[in-house]
Amino acid sequence: MRPVIFGLPLLVVILNWLWPLPLPLTVKLLGSVLVIGAALYHFWSRLSSGSVFTPEFPRPVVILFNWAFGTILFLTLLQIALDLCAFVIALATWQPVHISASAREAIGAIAGMLSAIGVANAIRVPSIRKMTITIPGLPPAFDGYQLLQLSDLHLSRLFPAKWAAAVVKRANAVGADTIVITGDFIDGSVDMRRADIAPLAQLKAPDGVLAIPGNHEYFFDYADWMKHLSELGFHLLLNQHVVIAKGNFRIVFAGVTDHSAPGHEQTGPDLTAALEGKPAGAPVVLLDHQPGEARAAAKHGVALQLSGHTHGGMIVGLDRLVARGNDGFVSGRYDLDGMTLYVSNGTGLWPGFALRLGIPSEITLFRLIPE
Repeated sequence: MRPVIFGLPLLVVILNWLWPLPLPLTVKLLGSVLVIGAALYHFWSRLSSGSVFTPEFPRPVVILFNWAFGTILFLTLLQIALDLCAFVIALATWQPVHISASAREAIGAIAGMLSAIGVANAIRVPSIRKMTITIPGLPPAFDGYQLLQLSDLHLSRLFPAKWAAAVVKRANAVGADTIVITGDFIDGSVDMRRADIAPLAQLKAPDGVLAIPGNHEYFFDYADWMKHLSELGFHLLLNQHVVIAKGNFRIVFAGVTDHSAPGHEQTGPDLTAALEGKPAGAPVVLLDHQPGEARAAAKHGVALQLSGHTHGGMIVGLDRLVARGNDGFVSGRYDLDGMTLYVSNGTGLWPGFALRLGIPSEITLFRLIPE
């Protein structure tokens, strides 16, 4: 199945777009080699680092690969659409199928432009997205409480220390009461990402910086990363909770490990354990990297669940497919049986497919108010 999925774009782009263009044979051959090379981006990534998730190339090279990879995908879709239109016109006019060179050149330019815009959107430092969330039973002392969420930073050669420092500066400027990070800090080992993640130690909030792992932490020596994140000052909620008090009033922040953990011989998510011993009647904010089990969290009486993982679907249209793999949840706010689920579009993005069109990255600021 995989050879078919990856081979089809090559066949469409090389044989049905590039080869019919009125170009010298040497140019077509060189173009074919470049297309094949770009399509093998994830293979080159594995050669560079030992992992398909970590392209260890200079940042401009990673950006160029993402642009080229995206261009191939967009060009494949546009060429198929052009073929279908030409076929329909040929049937309607009872003439041979004909596609002009100018039409092929036009869709090539469009594909390249769409990909360039998508990569530029993906690698920018996100804006602050503000949300007001109603919490049933929120104590008066927490009315207006500000909670800032970062998610899916994917610190890497594409999202290096300079980018991380800019995110930290923007997050700290908000002055939130608590900062939470809902997983996927990195792509790479501690040794690879030590400098890139260092700026996150400067995140500051009066009630602390709370965090959970995402699935990518399990790809790169989970135990090492949990130790290093703790050393950087993050309060990790691994099937645990923390109580924040203002006078006699309480609010609970709980966190669970990722649903991929058992596949890496680590402890899987356990919401019952995370909530064990919590103060009775205190509203619960749950951090769960993946949103797929949100309905179960609602049954446990959670007031607000914050998730990520989906990257919002990245591209309008593709988001519908991503939603199907996450129980229908992909981006933004959902109301579930008295619980609010918020799925972040992500602050960063996996460097293996870094494109965003119509679905921006975000740093999310929540203002909590009582019902």
